[in-house]
Amino acid sequence: MQAPAPPQDDGGEVDLESDTEDARLERVLRAAAMANDTVILTTLNSAWAEPGSVVDVFLESFRIGEHTRELLDHLVIVSLDAAAHSRCKQIHTHCLAVATEGVDFSGQKNFMTDGYLRMMWRRIDFLRLVLEKGFSFIFTDTDIVWFRSPLPRLYAEGDFQIACDHFTGDPDDLRNSPNGGFTYVRANSATVELYRYWYESRERHPGLHDQDVLNIIKGDPYLAQIGVRIRFLSTEFFGGLCEPSRNLSAVCTMHANCCVGLQRKIDDLKLMLHDWRRFMSLQDKDKHTVSWSVPHNCSLSKVVE
Repeated sequence: MQAPAPPQDDGGEVDLESDTEDARLERVLRAAAMANDTVILTTLNSAWAEPGSVVDVFLESFRIGEHTRELLDHLVIVSLDAAAHSRCKQIHTHCLAVATEGVDFSGQKNFMTDGYLRMMWRRIDFLRLVLEKGFSFIFTDTDIVWFRSPLPRLYAEGDFQIACDHFTGDPDDLRNSPNGGFTYVRANSATVELYRYWYESRERHPGLHDQDVLNIIKGDPYLAQIGVRIRFLSTEFFGGLCEPSRNLSAVCTMHANCCVGLQRKIDDLKLMLHDWRRFMSLQDKDKHTVSWSVPHNCSLSKVVE
């Protein structure tokens, strides 16, 4: 397995001294960590970092959600190119630039293109490094809006907890359809090995993205052997356009999944914020009248712009 390129500070040159690389990564994680060494992570490239693009809607949701503003202190934005890192430093406190030698992650990466697959697998390898550092994490895609703190809705047991495109109703049912856009992972030897095995499995399943490979290996006896417990998160609390939460009084996050096209994502994410503001403006007796106005612009059947 090829070692990942080291993180960078300030979009500058890669430091060739490994102890400096480790110190840089650990410094950012330590600064953002909660008391239990848990961080919130998202990845960003320049297409989603433009003013008015996905990252602005993402951060706005934290500011208007219930008990979410304080979670921004624990959010690390991991930038995959220099332009995204530069924008991050303008709008957020904890920014980490991560490069991959010979790969340009700037620009829109359409679903299942070669650039998209490289970006998704780079993310899996980076998350393994975070676990090896001893930090647990909540990973969130940037096209997810946060309306409530998800911490109370995470299971007390379960090393690896993941959102779903479709939830069967049973958090232990391997027939659930996982979505890697939202995960909670405890740092231990079992989860480090899970991420190592997951990343290496890409070579056995060429042309598939990380989510599809996870769907293949989730029932692998090896995962039971290493002792990792996978639990699936209910779409009632962790919804998305594939399967929206129907309960605005309980929903924590909503994901612009099952959506092709950057502008369509932005438009529907903004509609979600509009729906939330409308919901929060009403008295309790009237809140039941509000439902999602999405999906509106998003549809997998529409042509990508």
